[in-house]
Amino acid sequence: MLEVIAKSCSRLLSRPGVLAATLLLAACATPQDRSPEPVELPSTFSATGQPQVYAVSDTWWTAFEDRELNQLVERALDDNFSLRASYQRLRQARAVADRQSAGLFPSLDATASAESQESDSGPDSGTEIFRAGLSASYEVDLWGRVQSLSAAEALRASATLADYQAAAVGLSGEIANTWFQLVEQRAQLALAHSQLETNRKVLAVIESRFAMGQRGSADVLRQRQLVSASRERLGGIMGEIIVLQNQLAVLLGQSPDQTSLPDDETLPALPPLPETGVPVDLVQRRPDLQQAWRLVRAADQDLAAAISNRFPRISIEASISSRADNASDLFNNWLATLAGNLLVPVVDGGQRRAEVRRSEAALQALVQDYRQAVLVAIREVEDALAREQQQKQRLESLEEQISYAESAYRQLRNQYLNGSVSYIEVLNALQERQDLQRSILTTRQQLLTTRVALYRALAGSIDTTRTPGTAEPGESNEV
Repeated sequence: MLEVIAKSCSRLLSRPGVLAATLLLAACATPQDRSPEPVELPSTFSATGQPQVYAVSDTWWTAFEDRELNQLVERALDDNFSLRASYQRLRQARAVADRQSAGLFPSLDATASAESQESDSGPDSGTEIFRAGLSASYEVDLWGRVQSLSAAEALRASATLADYQAAAVGLSGEIANTWFQLVEQRAQLALAHSQLETNRKVLAVIESRFAMGQRGSADVLRQRQLVSASRERLGGIMGEIIVLQNQLAVLLGQSPDQTSLPDDETLPALPPLPETGVPVDLVQRRPDLQQAWRLVRAADQDLAAAISNRFPRISIEASISSRADNASDLFNNWLATLAGNLLVPVVDGGQRRAEVRRSEAALQALVQDYRQAVLVAIREVEDALAREQQQKQRLESLEEQISYAESAYRQLRNQYLNGSVSYIEVLNALQERQDLQRSILTTRQQLLTTRVALYRALAGSIDTTRTPGTAEPGESNEV
């Protein structure tokens, strides 16, 4: 490109005209390097799985080996309305890029007309005139302005594709989190029924001992309060299940009252920790970072176009036309014209120079946004790794605690039946055991949610060869 510009400048400056040489002198200078400074990245992440054994797939949700989850994600990628809207925005961006790239080629228009003219000599003295012709125009892209504008829109379309892919990753993560929360609440509901049944059995034992005069009424009242609290917990869990089912239905692009969902109530096991790779690969893989980088490149092309717009433009116009008094002679005589136009900016009040400054500032703003996005992406991976480690330690501690709580409750219950301890100690032990059972379920769900966050932070682009919705007639659905 620099060689072409140099040759063009040499030819133009060799022609007569001091003014033309002065106006074109700036265009012959070597363009400045506008490449952004690289972002400093760490060499590795703080933790990783066993190398070359388990890496994050683009379809990362399949790692949980949950058939119901796999089906839900596939349904959402097909039917979610927000994802369909994102795909339509992609189509818009591609159409804009195609429209802009048309400026790289000549335009050709055909004209035809027929005209009847009457004279004062009488109605039969009129004449008919027929015209037909072709006209073409083309801007000589001497400084690359048209090419830069076309490249900018093509990069924006590519960025919109990355945005669509990022939306698909985000949707799959939202489906997984909502599904795991729903399964956990169903498991909590089953546990609550079991705990209610246990509390009722304990109440029956206390009431029978109270009837025999072996225990006071306060023990009966405390246990009845626990039974009542257990029933109340069932209602709260049922309400949360309904809310989560409605959320999942909307994510699937369906009305809550028309959606059939799997009835699973068992959380899947946590898969092995995946290989996290290196931050450099993450930057090249994540679609949101690819989107930000392509927007930077598009802004750089906008800046190049703004700079080129300060230089003269050369356009060529050609036409061929025919005129005749009758239709049979219309194409016998042709008139061809060829013209060249030179547009030289002289005085514009600083408008073009201001546009260059604006484009440069817009580019620098996107560069800073990209750098920040890279740092946030690294932080998301590290946050997910740290939270998963903390959740694993918490789950191990809870499982150890519940084994002690089980033993303590059995011993205190036997001692209470023998009359050696008060019921309040048994009640406290029973509540602690049940609280731990609920906490273990919640922690397991939170651990899965943390792994989803890690997968989303590491995942690349989801396969988008199958797009949501229906394409227009004659249009491919492939993206």
